[in-house]
Amino acid sequence: MRKNSFLLILISLLTLSALAQAQSAPKREFRGTWIQIINGQFQGMSRDVMQANLTNQLDELQRCGVNAVMFQVRGEADALYESPYEPWSRFLTGVQGQAPSPYWDPLAWMVEQCHKRGMELHAWINPFRAKTKGTRTLSPKHPYSKNPERFFEYDGLYIFDPGMPENREYICRVAADIVRRYDVDGLHIDDYFYPYPAAGKTIPDAATYQKYRNGIPDVNDWRRHNVNCFMRQLNDSVHAAKPWVKFGVSPFGIYHNAKSGSSVPGSATGGLQNYDDLYADILYWIDKGWVDYTVPQVYWEIGHRVADYETLVKWWANYASARPLYIGQDVERTVRAKDLKDASQNQMAEKFRLQRTSPGVQGSCLWYSAAVVRNEGGYATELKNHYHATPALQPLMPHLDDEAPGKPRRVKAMWMPDGYYLFWTAPRAKKELDKAALYAIYQFKKGEKVDLSKSDNIVAVTRETMYKLPYENGKAKYTYVVTALDRLQNESKAVKVKVKL
Repeated sequence: MRKNSFLLILISLLTLSALAQAQSAPKREFRGTWIQIINGQFQGMSRDVMQANLTNQLDELQRCGVNAVMFQVRGEADALYESPYEPWSRFLTGVQGQAPSPYWDPLAWMVEQCHKRGMELHAWINPFRAKTKGTRTLSPKHPYSKNPERFFEYDGLYIFDPGMPENREYICRVAADIVRRYDVDGLHIDDYFYPYPAAGKTIPDAATYQKYRNGIPDVNDWRRHNVNCFMRQLNDSVHAAKPWVKFGVSPFGIYHNAKSGSSVPGSATGGLQNYDDLYADILYWIDKGWVDYTVPQVYWEIGHRVADYETLVKWWANYASARPLYIGQDVERTVRAKDLKDASQNQMAEKFRLQRTSPGVQGSCLWYSAAVVRNEGGYATELKNHYHATPALQPLMPHLDDEAPGKPRRVKAMWMPDGYYLFWTAPRAKKELDKAALYAIYQFKKGEKVDLSKSDNIVAVTRETMYKLPYENGKAKYTYVVTALDRLQNESKAVKVKVKL
């Protein structure tokens, strides 16, 4: 009996330990969100009103533990930044081609604001879409106004014809310009390649196919070839401009339905397909190393009849994790869907469980920021109190760089007029990738083992070279640890300081 009791106790302890470990947030996790313009949320706002709106969003996102923002800066061959190629967006000023007055550059401002909060900023562009359905007038500076023969019209949209090499080269030039002139952390594209199919509509690219078919006998294979060429060029363009800038893609949530046949891997789903309908062969790009991260838009519910969330997350984890894989989450659908095992709660908890227990998945991106900020269904509250209660570093990208920076120098605690601070000096560096871009601050109580592997011990991730200590009465002993992080968040060796707070 005693032996059995001991075994039961041991099993219980191991189970509790496993549960505690599962509930602990990962130290490295992508926690992104999309801030879009196409929905018109900023259209016609004055500079001060838009900056106040974005400041409120960023402050709340920071409190929610978000560490990366996908900011849409090119929705229809236009710009939310000072572009030498394309006109100012109507989604900013209300009139395409009209500069903001008083003048400001939203992308430059957002880079500064995100970095101030320890967040990454990924410039999000729509690659081939050149006009949305709602746009009535194009600026003389718009590329369609200059070269209409390089586009086709489809269901009210204008699309850069992907089969024309000059279009692929042009879009890569626009993207490289953004990367060169702005201190962005990533260049992000979504799923606008060939247009989403519309009933009764045919893509009008027969003439382009005849001119550029390159001996490819099947038009569908040729279209995939065009998008493949573009992805290779865009990846090369981004990294030629700045080798540390991450290039990521957010494809539609289904790659290919298994029931559709063909030799490519498919999921047990029944919706629109990247491979077949958008001519986007994401698995091929990952295999070739043409993307640095992938964020499939898995916006459906667990138990969805034709596109089950659990099925898709496990499928992407199985086939697409050779590069960092993050799951695109729909906040509103998640909180409105009932948990399949407990109808009294929504699906947020189960989706996070699946995300964090599926090997290969290293984070998520939230569609969309305003839904988080509104605290739809208590989503923001749960992020703050549970899922993002501690900070997280970005997932590593050793294929871009795997060398850690030097450790912080001259780390010391000092009294200042407004309180007790830790100060340090940046490590020496010979090249850009060796420089410290951020610093991680860890706190350990007296007698606690210094363990940098857990997120629970991180108290801040900052670009500053100082940190204000939470001084109380000077009786409690702590060990603080400071590490340096480079642009790709490789982490330096630790520097320890003992303080009494």
